[in-house]
Amino acid sequence: MSNIEQTLSIIKPDAVERNLDNEIKEIFRNKGFKIIKEKKIQIEKSEAEKFYKVHETKPFYSDLCSYLSSGPIVVMILEKEKGVLANRELMGATNPKDAEEGTLRKKYGISIDKNSVHGSDSLENAKIEIDFFFKD
Repeated sequence: MSNIEQTLSIIKPDAVERNLDNEIKEIFRNKGFKIIKEKKIQIEKSEAEKFYKVHETKPFYSDLCSYLSSGPIVVMILEKEKGVLANRELMGATNPKDAEEGTLRKKYGISIDKNSVHGSDSLENAKIEIDFFFKD
């Protein structure tokens, strides 16, 4: 029995602004991820607030929401064996300074806020986040 999982990945405004989206997608493909669906969108701050609701009590919540809605983003459904964890490992630590060599955030992240990519942190959240952006 396989452990194929879907997870949500977002290429954040700082990376899209630097035209890194195709390069990042290529890295996902090279690491064995299938990109099931993708779209480039711009969201309102109110939508970002809903998306990041899990963080609403944290001090960085407002900045996070302003940032995610500050420019175009690319949202993708990725699929791979143990996809959630595989994507977390590929992204690296939230703070690019702490991220390991070879991770997306080490390579592209500018700061703890502008860390270029988002990925679901659990299978449960992956489902919620995928439904958030890809409700059919």
